[in-house]
Amino acid sequence: MKVKDAMHKGVDWVSPETAVTELAKLMRAEDIGSIPIGENDRLIGMVTDRDIVCKGLAEDGFDSRTATARDVMTTGIHCCREDDDLAKAMRHMEELKIRRLPVINKSMRMVGILSVGDVGQSAPRELVSEYVKTVSAHHH
Repeated sequence: MKVKDAMHKGVDWVSPETAVTELAKLMRAEDIGSIPIGENDRLIGMVTDRDIVCKGLAEDGFDSRTATARDVMTTGIHCCREDDDLAKAMRHMEELKIRRLPVINKSMRMVGILSVGDVGQSAPRELVSEYVKTVSAHHH
């Protein structure tokens, strides 16, 4: 099975200057836990609901009225290709201990996101079991 057969298609990104409050509203409206951040036609980061809480709300002096995606985003984003084998992409996610992986096409355009939910719906049971154990392990 290929990544494109399991991924969530039609994902857009927002600017790093997008207000954190807008990110939260978008996550609620779309029922999603992460939003890709793009600038100059490149994916530069990702903001998760956890980023908003841990890198934002939990920090002293954080002002949610003025904070932007750039203030809370995670940089150094890893991707996979839509034609990659799903098991290979899952191993990549497992190694990185991540729950979401942007998907790009041959033209280096983001065409979707592969999430733990997508994997749970599409991948063979034994692959899903090992992946979930690894990604869900407590961080030390």
